[in-house]
Amino acid sequence: MQRRISRWLMAGALAASGTLALSACGSGFQNTPSGGGATATSDLTSSDSALTVLIGSSGDAETHAVQAAVDDWSQDSGTDAKVVAASDLNQQLSQGFASGKPADVFYLSTDALAGYASNGSLLPYGDLLANKDDFYPSLVRSFTYDGQFYCAPKDFSTLQLEINTAMWKDAGLTDADVPTTWDELSAVAKKLTTKDHVGLGISGEYARVGAFMVQAGGNLMNDDSSEATADSDANVEALTYLQSLLKDGSLRFAADLGAGWGGEAFGTGKAAMTIEGNWITGGLKSDYPDIDYSIHELPAGPAGKGTLQFTNCWGIAADSPNQAAALDLVEKLTSADDQLAFSTAFGPMPSIQSAADQWSSANPDLVPFLAGADYAKGVPTAKGSADVVADFNGKVGSLATEDPKAILAATQKNLEALLG
Repeated sequence: MQRRISRWLMAGALAASGTLALSACGSGFQNTPSGGGATATSDLTSSDSALTVLIGSSGDAETHAVQAAVDDWSQDSGTDAKVVAASDLNQQLSQGFASGKPADVFYLSTDALAGYASNGSLLPYGDLLANKDDFYPSLVRSFTYDGQFYCAPKDFSTLQLEINTAMWKDAGLTDADVPTTWDELSAVAKKLTTKDHVGLGISGEYARVGAFMVQAGGNLMNDDSSEATADSDANVEALTYLQSLLKDGSLRFAADLGAGWGGEAFGTGKAAMTIEGNWITGGLKSDYPDIDYSIHELPAGPAGKGTLQFTNCWGIAADSPNQAAALDLVEKLTSADDQLAFSTAFGPMPSIQSAADQWSSANPDLVPFLAGADYAKGVPTAKGSADVVADFNGKVGSLATEDPKAILAATQKNLEALLG
C-alpha cells in the first residue's frame, strides 16, 4: 500500500523525479509548442502491433486487476497486449520516450503532463473518447494542456477527515461535534489533544495544507495553472490558521510525530484525527487493522467547502504504431464496469460520474471522499511545478515558526518564473 500512497504524498514530487529534465526553481522556464493531435479516429495510427501497458502498481491486487481487464480486452479485440508493472514508472516512461520506443498506454500524473505534452510525446486524444462527457469536469481540467484534453482520468481521490472513534468518545465528543467549520475543528483538535496523542496530525506538505488554501478561496495556482496565486490573501489566511493550531499544540506534522505520513501517525495512535485520501483505507486495513475510525468531509473554511484532488490518467504515446487500438483499450479501462472492478480490487474511486451511485452504494462509509468531487481543486500542473511544490514543502514543515507571508512570497516568485 505504501507505494500507492507515495504517488500522492509529495503532490507530484515523485512523479517528476527528474525524468522530465525540469529546470531548478527560479532559473527560468520556457514551454515549447505542443504537438498536433488527431482530430478524428481516422487520424490515428493502426497496425497489427501488440500494445504495451506500463503501470505504477500499488501491489499484486492492482497489477492483477489491470492485467485481467487488459486480457479481457485482448480476447475481444484480437490485439495482444502486455501489462508491465514498473519498478520505477517515471524512469521507465522517460527511457521509453528517449529511445523512441515508449509504452503505448501508461499511467501519467498531472504534473508530468505538461512536460511530455509540450515536447510532443503524448497523443492528445481526450476529445475522441466516446465517454469524454462522463468524466468529472475538474478531472478533465487536470489533464488539459494548451487547450487540449489530452488523456482519460483513470481514477481519483480527494482529501477528507479521518477520526479515531475511541479517542473521540474518550474526549466526550459525539456525532454532533464532528467539525463543519475551522473554528469547530480548532475546538475539537484541542479537546482531543492529550499527553499521549495530538488532536490533529497531518503530513507537512502542500498535498495536505493545500486543502485549507482551497477552503479559504485560494490555491498555489489558478484552475488551469496559467497564473501563480500563491501569495493571495486567502492562502495567507489558511497558513496563518494552521500556524495557530501548531502553536497551541493541537496540530503536529507527521514528521514531528516520528511518522512518515498522516496515516502512520493516525494508525499508531499518535494522532486522533488526520487528513488523507481514500488510499488510507487500504493502508489502515493492512498495517493497523484494529483501528476503529470514521470518515467525514473536511470542515468548510471562509470560502466554503474545499479539498484537493489527486488523479492519474491513461496516457497514449504519440509514437505508438497502434493508437486506434490504444484508444479502444482506454475506453474499456475507463468504463463503469472496469472502474468499479478496480475499485473493488484496490480502492480507487471511478473517474466517471455514471459510476457514482453504484460506487456509493458499495462503499457507504467512503462517500465523503466522493462528495469532494463537487468542490475539489487540482494540484498545479504547469511544467516544473513539482519542483516548486517540493521547495514549498521544505518551507511549510517549519510553519510553526516561519512567516506564512514569506513562505508564500517565495513560492509565488518560483511559480512566476515557471510561467516566464
